[in-house]
Amino acid sequence: MREVKIAPSILSADLRCLAREVEAVARAGADWIHVDVMDGHFVPNLTFGMPIVAALRRITSLPLDVHLMIEAPERYLEAFARAGADRLIVHVEACPHLHRVIQGIRGLGLRAGVALNPATPLSVLEEILPDVDQVLIMTVNPGFGGQAFIERMREKVRRARRMIDALDRPIELEVDGGVGPENASDLVEAGATVLVAGASIFEAPDGAEAALRRLRQAVENARIPRFP
Repeated sequence: MREVKIAPSILSADLRCLAREVEAVARAGADWIHVDVMDGHFVPNLTFGMPIVAALRRITSLPLDVHLMIEAPERYLEAFARAGADRLIVHVEACPHLHRVIQGIRGLGLRAGVALNPATPLSVLEEILPDVDQVLIMTVNPGFGGQAFIERMREKVRRARRMIDALDRPIELEVDGGVGPENASDLVEAGATVLVAGASIFEAPDGAEAALRRLRQAVENARIPRFP
């Protein structure tokens, strides 16, 4: 049986009281904090940089899962490591020399992950999968929070799970985009081991703590499969 982690995305948090928001999800049992870094070039939005990661490092001991949705991410690996990131995820679409970038992340002592946009085929993972610690499947087109889950991505998650299990390495399978209590069980049953959730947690009417507990309950209700 696989442990499923919940990683609230601060993209949807109230930045006026970020410490309070992070403390709330930590109390409710968050496993990681997910940080979406966007540069306005690779994706059509600007969000966070190293100062936010450094601020988060001062207010939480939870692992910081930093998702670099930026061009030429290799320019900033050391800076994000110094800021306190525990995991760095880069997009295969942004890295013509992906192996070099992944080795650079691991050389800094961090966990290394690769992300795929919805239209990117899983075949691009064949040569890099043995070198990564996690794979992130985007289930919305990246750039903005609060988008609706792309339904056919569920089967992509299932196929990614088969690829990972065929390798027999402890690689996390992360899902990001439109994740909430209504589809969490299905995604876990498809093979996801990390659920990134932003709007469904931080924009919930009854608060982030209650929302995260609902998401956790949905995960616990899933029939977590034993993959061959």
